[in-house]
Amino acid sequence: MYAGGGNGEVARAVSAVEVSAIEGKAGWLVRNALSDRLGAAGKATPRYRLDVRLDEKLQGLGLLSDDAISRERRTLRARYQLVDLQSGKIMLDATAGADAGIDIVSSEYAVIAAEQTALENISHQVADQIVTRVATRLRQSR
Repeated sequence: MYAGGGNGEVARAVSAVEVSAIEGKAGWLVRNALSDRLGAAGKATPRYRLDVRLDEKLQGLGLLSDDAISRERRTLRARYQLVDLQSGKIMLDATAGADAGIDIVSSEYAVIAAEQTALENISHQVADQIVTRVATRLRQSR
């Protein structure tokens, strides 16, 4: 798919993808990961726009006998569209998602750190899924 390395057709096409702003902390993480992976740091004039909407949830699971939560599940789902800026045509309309389990321990700091790490990890997983689908779609349109 990336024949020719950074100068290949697909690499040039994905570097022409502009990522729209995404709301929230998870949005910031996903947008940065997407920009890094697409190589869209001003290398090419934008030809495509990637619009992403996120749905993030943190759900308590596993109750102990004292009704304390012993485990959490952090979920991140993305609905995204790749838009051709010249024609306005939607070239790709798809979803991506990831989730992570978090053990709840007695240290509140440890739980907060685990929740943050889980969000960072699943943000990168979602970005990877999106980039793969976008690159595949752009390769098909060549």
